[in-house]
Amino acid sequence: MTKLMTETVLKKRILIVTNDSTVFTAKHRLLSAFEMFEGRMTEVKNLVARLDTAVDGNGAKLCDVSFGIITARYGFVPANYMITGYDEVMECREDYERVQAEKQFVEQVSYLTQPFEKVVFCMPKDMFAMFLEADLIRDGVLIAVTSPDFKEECESRGWTFLERRGARVGKENADEIERIIRELCA
Repeated sequence: MTKLMTETVLKKRILIVTNDSTVFTAKHRLLSAFEMFEGRMTEVKNLVARLDTAVDGNGAKLCDVSFGIITARYGFVPANYMITGYDEVMECREDYERVQAEKQFVEQVSYLTQPFEKVVFCMPKDMFAMFLEADLIRDGVLIAVTSPDFKEECESRGWTFLERRGARVGKENADEIERIIRELCA
């Protein structure tokens, strides 16, 4: 096996998932989902960039980071997929349930978590509750940045709970997530 293949195989895989934002970069242009949204989602994008550029003590890339967004129009979209803007985003449980009925994002995202060593969810309380109800994500894999209502439930599943601070993540939580990922990758 070549050195490059060995390094690639050994990298821990991290998935970060959040939901869409009301702030669109360009509503009527084709852009990657990563580029499309700003506003509150900027904190999550900064976390993705931070982990994606992190290096270990030897200067090697720390981990492989994937990022996806649960959108009102398309359901779950990997951040590198090209999409166009749309008029409404999900804002409440009824919206999440409607999009879930149409796009089955809970099942899709839950399935996609399987090959990842750690998964970070930065999402609102009612959306996160839908993932808990479905009970499709394995114990121990999740870092949940969400409502304090779910602290005990997360801990009972071996998940890491971080109370949502700031728009979506907050600096303290971003620091703690990086610490957890560094420990995982050591």
